Amino acid sequence: MDALDKPATPTRTLIRRHSLTVRLSHWLNVLCMTVLLFSGLQIFNAHPSLYWGQYGADDDPSFIAMEAVEEGDTVKGITRIGSLSFDTTGVLGVSAVDGEQTARGFPAWATLPSYQDLATGRRWHFFFAWLFVINGLTYMAYGFVARHFRRDLLPTKDELTPSHLGHEIADHARLRFPKGEQARHYNALQKLTYLLVIFLLLPLMTATGLTMSPGFNAFAPWLLDVFGGRQSARTLHFLTAFSLVAFVVVHVAMVLASGVFNNMRSMITGRYAIHMQPEGEPKP
Repeated sequence: MDALDKPATPTRTLIRRHSLTVRLSHWLNVLCMTVLLFSGLQIFNAHPSLYWGQYGADDDPSFIAMEAVEEGDTVKGITRIGSLSFDTTGVLGVSAVDGEQTARGFPAWATLPSYQDLATGRRWHFFFAWLFVINGLTYMAYGFVARHFRRDLLPTKDELTPSHLGHEIADHARLRFPKGEQARHYNALQKLTYLLVIFLLLPLMTATGLTMSPGFNAFAPWLLDVFGGRQSARTLHFLTAFSLVAFVVVHVAMVLASGVFNNMRSMITGRYAIHMQPEGEPKP
């Protein structure tokens, strides 16, 4: 093949994708959310049932429950969601502790600390909760002052059209990711997802956490009315936390599928590699 007939070779270009503030807040969030999840499950295990309303106790109907049920000489773990019941022995309700099947909402490997200790779990949870809030407020301030939200996360009108969103959903389902100029910025699905997490899920998790605090109730008693009671706030806190876990699982899966090294470099150094197709044919 003649040199003039050869297709143009894409050029690799490093672009600045993430600022230092975004990168630092991202990794601090990773630390905080990990500790908050495991310590939160430790707290949940003290009473592994969720209710709607102001009150919740053993005789009140629960919305979600992880129970240990005796059947003859054996103990089964039963997880109830509304009127549905599932046998979750070995994972939820009943799991092995020191080789013995023990009544426990979540298993030992999923809680911090691994052994049953509500006081220690609460100390871990509260410390990292405030660190998480401070980090979030810092990121929010940066996002507005540096116009990060408007520049990087606000979708355009064209991106919000049904045809465009449908095309992006189809591409994601086929694991087809943006190339060239399109890879310089987040796509519409990424923008909408990040905005949902930043401005809905994270504030909701924070607000419901504060609603469960009797001390904060004295400062803002109206929060109890907003969420319909302390037990409703606890249930919403739990559901929001697991919505964030689902987001993280999908987020990590997309990072793995679209290029681990490139994505990790962008979140560590701020530099992201894109491949540009040169215009025209290369000169001989």
